[in-house]
Amino acid sequence: MAVLICKNIETEGPGTIQDFLEREKIQYTIVELAQGEVITHTDQYNTLVMMGGPMSVNEDVTYPYIRREEELVREFVSKENKILGICLGAQIMAKAMGARVYVGPQKEIGWYSIDLTSDGLRDRMMLELASHPHVRDIWKKFKVFHWHGETFDIPSGAVRLAGSDLYFNQAFRYAKNAYAFQFHIEVRKEMILEWLKDEPDFQKIKQDTETFYEEYTGRAENFYKGFFIKE
Repeated sequence: MAVLICKNIETEGPGTIQDFLEREKIQYTIVELAQGEVITHTDQYNTLVMMGGPMSVNEDVTYPYIRREEELVREFVSKENKILGICLGAQIMAKAMGARVYVGPQKEIGWYSIDLTSDGLRDRMMLELASHPHVRDIWKKFKVFHWHGETFDIPSGAVRLAGSDLYFNQAFRYAKNAYAFQFHIEVRKEMILEWLKDEPDFQKIKQDTETFYEEYTGRAENFYKGFFIKE
């Protein structure tokens, strides 16, 4: 089986997820939805990954492929397959499961901490992310990279895993294998610098990236090993 990766815009690719899959020789397919590519033969995949994008999940008339991604979420959940939604992908998951997606209190851009909930601290995959890549101790609170202006309610039946000061809902798990992250776990350093080069506080973001990036990618690597390889 293989991983299906849905891109909603050319500039927001799978980054370190792709690096990991290639290194581990895990088969994957990237579908460029914004370029009109169509998702077919979904039975070939046991894992769905949905990336971010600047559009709103509520703009599905303008971007009809968002509705297709919602269908995919429900299909993969029904088969108990794995799902990882990042930023817009997380919001698509929330909407597909009947939850509301809406504009947040303000944009959250840059390096800010998330706090794991008590359920997050009991979740096997979140503990992989919370585990420091060098000393392996568990951190309840740690820095992640954000670039978003909308948020979601937690779907009925899902488990809230993390929040931040600005956004109460930062991560949830639905069923056993479906994870939604509002933050960007997949970023390469050059992606961050390219995305935010025109932001007024770019120099601070650049400095923070130098400070936090190595640890963050180590945490992401922990998560990828647990999510893509372990059953």
